[in-house]
Amino acid sequence: MQSEKSSTDKKDLTQARAEELKAGGFIPQRQKGKITLRCKAPGGRLTSERLEKIAAVASKYGRGIVHLSVRQSPEILYVDLADLDAVVRELGEVGQEIASCGKRFRVATACGGCEYNPNGWTETQRLSLEATARFFGQDTPHKFKTCFSGCVRDCMKSIMMDLGFQGMVEPKLLHENCTHCTLCVKACEDDALHMGEEDLPVRDLDKCISCGDCIKVCPFDAMVPKRIGHAIHVGGKHGKHPHTAYPVAEFVPDEQVMDVIEKTMTWYREHGEKGERIGNTLDRVGIDSYRRTLRAVVGDGLLNAAELKKPKWRNIFYRGLVETFPVYGDL
Repeated sequence: MQSEKSSTDKKDLTQARAEELKAGGFIPQRQKGKITLRCKAPGGRLTSERLEKIAAVASKYGRGIVHLSVRQSPEILYVDLADLDAVVRELGEVGQEIASCGKRFRVATACGGCEYNPNGWTETQRLSLEATARFFGQDTPHKFKTCFSGCVRDCMKSIMMDLGFQGMVEPKLLHENCTHCTLCVKACEDDALHMGEEDLPVRDLDKCISCGDCIKVCPFDAMVPKRIGHAIHVGGKHGKHPHTAYPVAEFVPDEQVMDVIEKTMTWYREHGEKGERIGNTLDRVGIDSYRRTLRAVVGDGLLNAAELKKPKWRNIFYRGLVETFPVYGDL
């Protein structure tokens, strides 16, 4: 009996130690005494100085191997647990911080956004840095992953994140600049544009997915942005039991993004059970509970049941998926 209790206590201690390591960004490997050290890289971006230091530390304390995680974090493999303090100290010489695992807000990921990518509409890199600086490491019922995609192409998979931000643009036509070339109509893959009266392009907003391709293709600056913002997706995850996120708001401006994160994490802490991802919490508690919380931030940007019936939302999710979403009530 005593032996069984001792074995159980040892197992609990091992699990607690593993969770403690993961909280610090140190992942126990299957090789005894070895850990993987996860480095912080918000938005997947590093200076060349930090990248060189990571490589040098990997050669000195590991096996010269750096693995890039699916969430853009450089991971140094095969580090001896005894060398942990030395590794952290040497990385700190160039300001390289350690990331985190476990039940907390993770480093925000991002694509290049509008900085240099011609498809991007939002400042994804700046926002990922700000979100990581404000929320990184805060405890939640389970892991909490956030990303910033600059456009509807969704390179960062916002529909598979606990909270995902996807850049979007509403174009408008400057009639005086239009030469009736029809390039914008031909560029639209969603049949949201057609040539109407006076031989000018006419937009069906119910079909427009806010990609901005019509703006990019116009050589005469006749199509320009009317407004730019973020679509908000909540409740997604991949892994063994995947869950697609629900779209809950559109055209949320940059200045509201951090408030959306804050409100979402507060709601999650209040309603989530230990070990439960936010998508499962939404399904258990009801999505309208969360929508009420979000409305205080996004106002008219909150999506309703009628919005989800429009082709634009059905076209950016997997075919037939929107029909399975919970009913959004009238708030």
